Amino acid sequence: MPSTPPTATAPATLPSASAATPAARRRRRRTWPLVTASALLAALGGYTLWTHEHPVRLTASVEIKADPEQVWGVLTDFSAYPQWNPFMTSAEITSDDGRLRPGATMRNQLRQPSGTSTFDPEVLVARPGRELRWLGKLGPGWLVDGEHRFVIERAGPGTVRLTQSESFSGVLVPIAESKLRAETLPQFRAMNEALKKRVENTRH
Repeated sequence: MPSTPPTATAPATLPSASAATPAARRRRRRTWPLVTASALLAALGGYTLWTHEHPVRLTASVEIKADPEQVWGVLTDFSAYPQWNPFMTSAEITSDDGRLRPGATMRNQLRQPSGTSTFDPEVLVARPGRELRWLGKLGPGWLVDGEHRFVIERAGPGTVRLTQSESFSGVLVPIAESKLRAETLPQFRAMNEALKKRVENTRH
């Protein structure tokens, strides 16, 4: 008896995108916004981390004919700032005990060509005759952080070097870098020169 040839089986086909069920299409529509938001958050997080790892640093130094203690005395006499300081026109300790110490809070007013600003930094280091450092923040702490530092070092017999610097980090810093260098750095130098003049005049 002759055998019957096998019947050919049609190859299976994958369902096309247009054949997806309405429920599947709705799931895809809900998923895309979440994927996009996650990608944006990851990019923002990476950029924020990069700006904190690559801060903008401004530095200005001046030599003063004085002892470290004399420079420290003028630098930390905040009540006298309005009399001589062209950059920090006002500074005060706002902590309850009124002491200049790590953890103390301050209120400082800055004058620059673009205007006057006020901020409330926290003191990080206060070593008499050696170093004063504080940290100021704009917003929640990731927009702009500024770590301001004064270092007093002996430069020779009867002479010290005062170095004023600040390290800026945060997502807005790259945008403001040119303005910081054009406006803020000259104010560092102006304050250094004014402090030098006041210290050296006070010695006589």
